[in-house]
Amino acid sequence: MIRRLLPHPYLTLVLIAVWMLLVNRWAVGSLVFATILGVVIPLMTAPYWPDTARLKAPGKIPAYLAVVLHDIIKANLDVAMIVLFKPRSELRPAWIVIPMDLHQPEAITTLASTITLTPGTLTCDLSEDGRALLVHCLHAPDPDSVVEEIKTRYEARLKEIFA
Repeated sequence: MIRRLLPHPYLTLVLIAVWMLLVNRWAVGSLVFATILGVVIPLMTAPYWPDTARLKAPGKIPAYLAVVLHDIIKANLDVAMIVLFKPRSELRPAWIVIPMDLHQPEAITTLASTITLTPGTLTCDLSEDGRALLVHCLHAPDPDSVVEEIKTRYEARLKEIFA
């Protein structure tokens, strides 16, 4: 019964949290409306989601978010230093192909979004077979280290989180 009312419970929680953050004030009416949105939107979109995301270890999500937040802050500082102080001639932009071991669409989307959220990198394309991401880096003097960092810091953690 609950699964029928809440086909995507994590999406429901995210929608409630995002709505409350957008409203930027705590009021019962806002919470009620956020809850209505959090229930109705997943119900209306459920037919378009043939499979639900299977999380193997949802308890590892906060640690993943902490790593991503740390990397976003660090990358902001790095990009600021590059833009402000690095001569253009020393800049080494690069297109990098990241081979993936992830198979679940939600995990791939999370990885691509994480890469794009981190300043200085942008996910541009997913290969036709869904096994690689094309990423543009603002400054990548060693592209292999970028691939290794993405695979160890993000993909390995996502493999633990998603079934």
